[in-house]
Amino acid sequence: MTADDAYKILHDRIISGDLKPGQKMREVEIAESLGLSRTPVREAFHRLKSDGLLTQEPNKGAMVRQLDYQSISELYKIREVLEGTAAAMATRLMSEVELRALYELLDLQEAAKDDVAEASRLNKIFHRTLWHSAHNRYLIEMIDSLDLSMALLGRSTLGLEARKSEAIAEHRTILDAMSQGDATAAESAARGHIRSAHAARLKILMEDET
Repeated sequence: MTADDAYKILHDRIISGDLKPGQKMREVEIAESLGLSRTPVREAFHRLKSDGLLTQEPNKGAMVRQLDYQSISELYKIREVLEGTAAAMATRLMSEVELRALYELLDLQEAAKDDVAEASRLNKIFHRTLWHSAHNRYLIEMIDSLDLSMALLGRSTLGLEARKSEAIAEHRTILDAMSQGDATAAESAARGHIRSAHAARLKILMEDET
């Protein structure tokens, strides 16, 4: 096993939530658990810090990055801009096949809305399919970079009872605007969707604090 392998394993554990925000990352323990020396683990830590997934402070060591209120607000604000842009561009450039695939994903989301893990997985696929339908590599790279930090937010907002149906309805509004070729309405709907997700995230934060 190499430093690349260690990086991929730790990266996947952070993204999946197995390693939680604020959790300490001790080189010795991780090296032992992976059957590696400390050197490749240290290299993996450096890459994860470059990704913004780990932080390291004097006398505290490395830990999974924990987002504060300001960071979360900033993430959602820039995500709103990027998602809105993606929806507008996709409206102009996507194929009928891509639009049909998004509607099919919407049906799957409706069927799985009471299974939070599956609903969250399908939600990610829906958004990724929409991004790729914009056919702009630079936009996708920016969203992918942002998505790494979004993975640190913790439990899905789809775990909120009211949010299950709201998110699906918002997705449908976006797609309906896209199917009608209305890029302005699609962008507005996509931005509104992210604002609603931000509000749901703040509700989760308040619940966790109390």
